[in-house]
Amino acid sequence: MDKKILLIIPAYNEQECILGVYEKITEYNSRTGTPFDVIVINDGSTDDTEKILTGNAVPHIRLIRNLGIGGAVQTGYMYAAMKGYDVAVQFDGDGQHEISCVSDLAAPILSGEADMVIGSRFVDRDSENFRSTFARRVGINILSFFIKLFTGRKIYDPTSGFRACGKDLTAFFAENYPTEYPEPVSEVAALMQGYTVRERHAVMHERQGGTSSIRAWKSAYYMINVTIAMFMERIRKRQK
Repeated sequence: MDKKILLIIPAYNEQECILGVYEKITEYNSRTGTPFDVIVINDGSTDDTEKILTGNAVPHIRLIRNLGIGGAVQTGYMYAAMKGYDVAVQFDGDGQHEISCVSDLAAPILSGEADMVIGSRFVDRDSENFRSTFARRVGINILSFFIKLFTGRKIYDPTSGFRACGKDLTAFFAENYPTEYPEPVSEVAALMQGYTVRERHAVMHERQGGTSSIRAWKSAYYMINVTIAMFMERIRKRQK
């Protein structure tokens, strides 16, 4: 493979998982011959994440304060655009994403069929191996409904943080990436800009450690605000 693929790994207080995730990627590269590069974005962690990254020579960018998932991922897109990567893949630092699925996500981009490919838990329900809670699945269905309402395009797994982007969309996200509720809002932004978004089945695992950034008590607040943010993204595009 002569195309350059970068895994962007946002990490906030991931001392329990980050080294294991990086070692799994490097072991996979060695075993399969894939040339996946890695950049970890240490998003102002207050635990030993930075010490672990530095001590093990893990390629990373240290943010001096916490920007949140949106700011961390945008930093990764800026790096990918600057270095000329053909595909940038958002990949979690908590062990949830399966490295063997990266090639499947990148393939439609490299063939010119898509600008973004989302790793989905729900496009192939027969193969689904990790189920979210019932409440979160209800929330995902609501978000999916509103994305279709706003864009005309059905996204089955709008909160998936496992996604690949091509060069053009990477450059767009380097300049324009939502800091709040970035996964569903960025999908609306991409679709409203005319980019082609696809979904591919991807294997998801339980978190290997740490705590999810979306807590149960925030669920109703999250749903209301993410819907407003998606609507405002649609309005912003129409006003241009």
